[in-house]
Amino acid sequence: MATPIKMKSITDLVVCNKDERGIASIAINRPNAYNALSLDCMASLIAAFDDCSADAGVRVIVLSGAGKGFCAGHDLAELKAHPERAFQEKTFSTCSKLMLSIIESPKPVIAKVHGVATAAGCQLVASCDLAVAEERTRFATPGVNLGLFCSTPMVALSRNVSPKHAMEMLLLGDFISAQRAHEMGFINYLATADELEQRVDELAAKIASKSSLTLKIGKRAFYRQLEKNLVEAYQDCGQVMVENMMTRDAQEGISAFIEKRSPVWQDE
Repeated sequence: MATPIKMKSITDLVVCNKDERGIASIAINRPNAYNALSLDCMASLIAAFDDCSADAGVRVIVLSGAGKGFCAGHDLAELKAHPERAFQEKTFSTCSKLMLSIIESPKPVIAKVHGVATAAGCQLVASCDLAVAEERTRFATPGVNLGLFCSTPMVALSRNVSPKHAMEMLLLGDFISAQRAHEMGFINYLATADELEQRVDELAAKIASKSSLTLKIGKRAFYRQLEKNLVEAYQDCGQVMVENMMTRDAQEGISAFIEKRSPVWQDE
């Protein structure tokens, strides 16, 4: 049974729930605007991720969008209505904070994608740890067509796919299919419309069955080592392995493997 998560900033722009397995769901709730990221919507998403990240009962987070699509990117109508530089700076700095709240969350985050994911919506998908897309989903970074290069989506996109694939999307601004996104390595799994919910749930449940401490250690190390050179990455991750070995869950996991039984995690 899913129960609502008490959020720091409760609005109707985001719906957040948690079930008894520790699977939290965060849904962008602006279906009439294709879940466009207004400033208030981004602030609500940041609050939701902060709350889920701080909740010891949450083991994995699933991000989705209500209505016909995942997310159409920034709210262009809002940006046009507020051309002043201060508002623009606040919008894009808040967007960066949102993406970092996903990366820096100790919980694994899965994007459940359907319909369209464009511009900052594409950036959201790229910022999540895993992504499952309904097979008819379309992706694009179309800013170049509007005279506004998708520079911030580029940061996440270029860390997910090869430079040639990233530039293909950024320079052309065309939609690509879910199948093409999967071939690029942007999406982990494809699913039919009828299978999407179950496929994401199975994936989330499998992750939720792991030691949350181990996942926290591993996720933090993964993103940190990406920014290091090879020697520094090995030095850092070698220390991470040592620290991980000192945990109770690592000792339990190794003992369970040797004794051919299921581990009992203490998350410590």
